[in-house]
Amino acid sequence: MTTIRSLTRRSFLRAGAIAAGASGCPAILPARVLGAEAPSRQIQVGAIGCGRIAREADIPGTLKAGGVFVAVCDADTKRAELGREFILEWCRKNNRPAPEIRVYRDYREMLRSPDVDAVTISTPDHWHALPTVDALRAGKHAYVQKPAGRIYHEGVAMVKAAAENPRAVVQFGTQQRSDKQFREAVTLVRNGRIGAIREIEVGLPVDPAGGNPTPMPVPPNLDYDRWLGWTAEVPYTEDRVHPQNGFGRPGWLRCEEYCCGMITGWGVHHMDIAHWGMDTERTGPVRVEADARFPTSGLWTVHGPYRCQLTYANGVVVHISDKYPNGIRFIGEDGWIFVSRGAQRATASDPTTGTRPLKALDASDPKLLEPIASPKVEVYRSEDHYRNWLDGIRSGRPTICPMEVGHRSTACCNLAHIAMKLARPLKFDPAREQFVDDDEANRLLRLPMRPMYAV
Repeated sequence: MTTIRSLTRRSFLRAGAIAAGASGCPAILPARVLGAEAPSRQIQVGAIGCGRIAREADIPGTLKAGGVFVAVCDADTKRAELGREFILEWCRKNNRPAPEIRVYRDYREMLRSPDVDAVTISTPDHWHALPTVDALRAGKHAYVQKPAGRIYHEGVAMVKAAAENPRAVVQFGTQQRSDKQFREAVTLVRNGRIGAIREIEVGLPVDPAGGNPTPMPVPPNLDYDRWLGWTAEVPYTEDRVHPQNGFGRPGWLRCEEYCCGMITGWGVHHMDIAHWGMDTERTGPVRVEADARFPTSGLWTVHGPYRCQLTYANGVVVHISDKYPNGIRFIGEDGWIFVSRGAQRATASDPTTGTRPLKALDASDPKLLEPIASPKVEVYRSEDHYRNWLDGIRSGRPTICPMEVGHRSTACCNLAHIAMKLARPLKFDPAREQFVDDDEANRLLRLPMRPMYAV
């Protein structure tokens, strides 16, 4: 019996066409076969990272939007193979022809394949920047999870790569922009429904301390050196990386070497909406101050309870804290509008604030939420973040969250994290992307990188 791995490309295309005819679905054919202008052409995608967020968001989201996965890659070969099986099972359940899927350990080899048009980057935070830069330079389109790297410098490099390769379409993974309630809230705020914005309150969850620091043998299926990437060499322990069984919340999200904690974990999502509502998507704060409690024992080192204050050139002050309800509250001269995910969770293991279920859209007066018949300010409308990306690839139209916007949503959170560490107010120049007269703070915009994996 012919296996999926032994199918030739010609027999795969022929089998796909037959299967499509039998099921009533369009054949899944690559762009180079159908032609660049074919309206039904499918975009062939490679998955870089096959863990929790890939399985629960990026892979099914791209498949539902019409993309076709032809390759998967992960530093953990067990996860890569499970990613391949996940895609095939999804296709079976949804009556899609089963594609031939190649499994890679090194994403750079995947990027050399002419069969890959685009990639999803669903890796740990410290592995967002380099694959994005490499993909764009290889002429591949990219959907990259937030944040834009672990440190400020990585976001700058990603923006530079996008500018130098403008034909490659980038979608940054702040998917809240494509949710109806966030668009409605921003439309109301941008059209003056609450008057001039005075303050914004951003509420985020908080991660617990803990984690087992005891060194363990590296699993044979994990290329641990590659997983560490540009960060320092440290002993392996499962709580530092990801579960070897299952796809629960991974430990790296709570280790400062790889993630800043909830300030970027959820903060990028909410600050993206705050920037959208303020019309400050391509700039940043001019003053930052913060304080936070950090664990004193255990493996997990990201911040605990915290308070941050970001001041923008327009005079708006953004307050970020775990003490606020999880969401964004725009406070203006004429009232407030609050927007959140409500009961929605991006993944089953998302943390919660421990508060009662929130309304997706709320206001100090229900009349503030009445639709605007003819808004003077029309905001970008996207119904599906992944489809918006694929449509952008086909049409060349900018996505709802291009790389620079994603970088700025991340950058303000990076700045808040630096202020947490230094525990003093900082002045920032968003045009030059440097702190003002503060060498110590500026050094934290970059961190030492192992040369083999440096951005």
